[in-house]
Amino acid sequence: MLKVKIEQSSLIPLQLEIECMPGELHALVGPSGSGKTTVLRAIAGLHINFIGQIECKGDLWFSSKKIGKPDRCLLPAKRSCGFLFQQYALFPHLSALNNVAIPLIRNKIPDSECKAIAMKWLERMNIAELANRMPRQLSGGQQQRVALARALANSPKILLLDEPFSAIDTPTRQDLYKILANIRKDLNIPILLVTHDLREADLLADQITVIDNGIGLQTATSNQLFKKPRNARVAELVGISNLFHGVFNSGLLSWDGCNQIFNVTDKGRIPKDTLVAWVIPQDGLSVHADQSKSSISVIVNEINSLGQIAVIQLQIKGSSQKINWEASSAEVKRLGMEKGSMMFLELDAEKIHIMPLRPINDPRRSLAAVN
Repeated sequence: MLKVKIEQSSLIPLQLEIECMPGELHALVGPSGSGKTTVLRAIAGLHINFIGQIECKGDLWFSSKKIGKPDRCLLPAKRSCGFLFQQYALFPHLSALNNVAIPLIRNKIPDSECKAIAMKWLERMNIAELANRMPRQLSGGQQQRVALARALANSPKILLLDEPFSAIDTPTRQDLYKILANIRKDLNIPILLVTHDLREADLLADQITVIDNGIGLQTATSNQLFKKPRNARVAELVGISNLFHGVFNSGLLSWDGCNQIFNVTDKGRIPKDTLVAWVIPQDGLSVHADQSKSSISVIVNEINSLGQIAVIQLQIKGSSQKINWEASSAEVKRLGMEKGSMMFLELDAEKIHIMPLRPINDPRRSLAAVN
């Protein structure tokens, strides 16, 4: 298991805790400059000016109670990290095979054995035929496979991936997803992936940590992040479109700008008459052509078709509030829905999730950041 706890850093504000089990892929997601890459560098031993602790498989790699004066600090070469950099960092004067062999040579493995192991990893990446090519003779996707093979050649204890798929086209990215999924089954080591693409994290990761301004806001599965974000900032960062404000009062939730009141279950953590943010997932919404006692009158503002799926923007009648509803194109046609038409929206109050409103610099948001 990999355990990371960072309380303070000299480079940027940094405060988070991460645990990653063997065989697990843990994604770090957040905006540019949020500290994601700095976390990887700290794990690898490339950034040591921070207060905290890093432990891998029960071995203490780093411990410091004062910035710049660690009690224990293993050198990067002693930490057994496979690190795939965003720009691959291949040696331009070495062939693909020799690039992969570099970490093996440094560990004083005999030359013939180095080449055999390096070739084995190129075969696993499906590029054995490119072994003698120089990096300039390889495409971006091929270079990335060489870099990934090099990161794994020395049987590392953990694998660190720094936005490895950001600079390649979609078909190549899909192929590499498959390769990573296949080798992940055999490696059984913790894998940390830095990405700004939540869809990528959703596809690949078991757990996701949302980082903002150096703070770990929440760690959860992608399903939990979308259905139960910890606060309004997390909801914004994961791209939840139906994010609203209101007042929560002992089980009753109002909707700012609307006359709607919802009965919402709470764990008793939110005081009376508290301003809150709230979200509702798509499976908590339904739209009908006929009115009911509990429905809300809405006007169709926009209909954007994306193949067989349509994203419809609905405006609450008599209000400035808008809500997005996703449906099949067939359902839109069945309802006779078109721009400007009147429809009736049902919200499942049991699916509503309420959250505290906290500003970006509120330190309370970092407490208990792991579910």
